[in-house]
Amino acid sequence: MRNVVSGGVTRESTDANPRSPLLPDRYPTPDLFICDIVDAAPKGDMASMEHPLFSLSTKPDTRMRRYEHNDSWIEIRPSSEGLATVHDRDILIYCISQIMAAINAGQKVSQTMRFKGVDLLKSTNRMTTGRGYDLLRVALERLAGTRITTNIMTGDKEITRGFGLIDSFEIVRETRDGRMQEVEVKLSDWVFNAIESREVLTLHRNYFRLRRPIERRLYELARKHCGRKPEWRISLDLLRRKVGSGSTLKEFKRLVNKVIDDDRRDNHMPDYTLRLEDRAGPNDDIVVFENRGSIPAVTGTRSSDAVIPPLDPDTYHDARLEAPGWDVYELERQWRSWLEMSGAEPPRKPDAAFVGFCRKWFARKGRG
Repeated sequence: MRNVVSGGVTRESTDANPRSPLLPDRYPTPDLFICDIVDAAPKGDMASMEHPLFSLSTKPDTRMRRYEHNDSWIEIRPSSEGLATVHDRDILIYCISQIMAAINAGQKVSQTMRFKGVDLLKSTNRMTTGRGYDLLRVALERLAGTRITTNIMTGDKEITRGFGLIDSFEIVRETRDGRMQEVEVKLSDWVFNAIESREVLTLHRNYFRLRRPIERRLYELARKHCGRKPEWRISLDLLRRKVGSGSTLKEFKRLVNKVIDDDRRDNHMPDYTLRLEDRAGPNDDIVVFENRGSIPAVTGTRSSDAVIPPLDPDTYHDARLEAPGWDVYELERQWRSWLEMSGAEPPRKPDAAFVGFCRKWFARKGRG
């Protein structure tokens, strides 16, 4: 993908070269994707998956942007290095993945974490050359410099002050040839609140192999909204705004069709396929994301004395849709307490059972 400047607006353009839309898998050995913890699957926070915090441009993007949808709004201001990009987000995904793996292992976690630069580069399928380390340094600067003001809540907390995607970073050790060995990153309150509240979703490892920023954003939105459902439908214009594209609607339609055509040929988009339904008017086109069925369902056990396992992060997202305005963690506490008090047999599919509980709760009591 390259950026074409037209009328002062940077728009995304695809290469004519019919190369594979996936980057090579540089480190296919599974243990190269971990950093001290064996089950660190890639995870992204749902808030930044939902809203266009990151630039699609591969050149410095110095535009200030404001995004509004329903009652939510967000303003993103760039630093002198430009807005944080979709590829810079790899660093956040890596940090979130390691912290979630530590939480699942029962370990104590904090907003500040230290890791080896080479582990991050390998885990996110990046080059470990000097150029790779230079790009990592600039990405850290953009993440720390991009400032956000929003009323979007993470962990049931609304933060309205300005903050960065990361509060700070420090290169702890560096070799003589300029390659960083250890990096210390302090995550922002906003991101860490999302982690502690388990408002995160597991990503397919091929996410890091997607070449085009637009494909990464389309996958993030599908993972957030389609999840385990058979399909998710959205208007082309609203999708353009959620992606954060600066293209015209006509140009964005061409870019989406390019992704669709490539996926039909190469079957490269992880977890979801997509298609475009042309309607009568230019503003009526619908994009349909369909689940490939590659995300396994989480099921419980029918043993009468079994403990219901932790719910999948997707479940909390679905629960919020069924019971808007309610604290889903309090609803979960009441649901588990009700199951225990009633002596009922644990549900075979606890995630689906909890979502059904939230649906009935909202039907009885309305908005919280």
